[in-house]
Amino acid sequence: MGAAADAGWELRRLGVRRVFALIDPRLLELGVAAPVLDSIRAEGIEVVVFSDIAVEPSVQSFQRAADAASAADIDGFVALGGGSTIDTAKVANLIATHGGQIMEYVNPPIGSGLTPAGPLRPLLAIPTTPGSGSEATTVAILDIPELKVKTGISHRFMRPAQALVDPALTATAPAAVIASAGLDVVCHAAESYTARPYTSRPRPASPAERPPYQGSNPVADVWSSAALAYGGQYLRRAVQDGGDIEARGFMMLGATMAGVGFGSAGVHIPHSCAYPIAGLKHTYSAPGYPSDHAFVPHGFSVIVTAPAAFRFTFDAAPERHIRAAELLTGQHYAPHDREALPSALLALMRDVGAPSGLRELGYDESDLPALVAGALKQQRLLAVAPKQPTAADLEEIFRASM
Repeated sequence: MGAAADAGWELRRLGVRRVFALIDPRLLELGVAAPVLDSIRAEGIEVVVFSDIAVEPSVQSFQRAADAASAADIDGFVALGGGSTIDTAKVANLIATHGGQIMEYVNPPIGSGLTPAGPLRPLLAIPTTPGSGSEATTVAILDIPELKVKTGISHRFMRPAQALVDPALTATAPAAVIASAGLDVVCHAAESYTARPYTSRPRPASPAERPPYQGSNPVADVWSSAALAYGGQYLRRAVQDGGDIEARGFMMLGATMAGVGFGSAGVHIPHSCAYPIAGLKHTYSAPGYPSDHAFVPHGFSVIVTAPAAFRFTFDAAPERHIRAAELLTGQHYAPHDREALPSALLALMRDVGAPSGLRELGYDESDLPALVAGALKQQRLLAVAPKQPTAADLEEIFRASM
């Protein structure tokens, strides 16, 4: 508790004298940001505040932040908010430091996959939702409406230099936001834990060519296992009671742990399916989110296909799927119980009020071709799936998730 008060000290330690502060506008309105900004100014650091943060970042919203940062004569960044704010800071830092066009850095085949020329300026990430784990990852996610798909930019240089994880900052977050964010944590951990083994990946010719997502590995397993256990033990409580700081604190910790885990292991089919789910239609009005912006919150777009996806991947690593279910529920399952992990996820979804299927998000069978096409574009993620899906496999996963 209270870690956010160290923001000024951490920025000074990082050598920052003039900082570009990206802050969720709702946190400014609620007064949550004021103590953090006070701590920064108390260290003699000049602050340029930027709060034009999109709920669902796009090329255009990233570009606005990058332009403002480039013009601000700053030497460091701080991000206070959820994954959208931290991702916006990552991309603003990338463009302000190295220039170029955002789409040049977007992962192929959607973008060119340009590699940053060198390290970025220091970024201090202060998450306010227990979900994305962006404070620990190398990834920034964006929506590309004209292509009706979400995708990302990923490189090790984009990982924040430091993070301050303070559960007190979640106190004002609505239950639905906590539910979506927490389900994202659970999916990050389950996908990381069940990803193809890192030993099965082709060895790159050079370390510079090593992809950020390597597949499941002993180090990532430690972090993902803990995040699964925390999600199962604390997410229901965190959703039910905003004043349960213990539960929200453990979910914040779980989010960061899951971020460390999937930051090296990767995520696979549920996240690949989530990007077209979020990008194709903007008709779903999520409770607890701004009423003037229809969209599918990331955690909901991920979790809705997860049960069907894990049924599909079960045969590739039954023991890992069973262990993931056991970590999530604290129960024991038969070694070949294909329904163990799907049923555990469905129970958690129901208990925290998540959408039960794609129909609730505005989709039907006529959308299957577009959903499949969008998922197939996420080759960076599908590459670490324990079992490689065909277009027909993905169609069946979407169909079973209706």
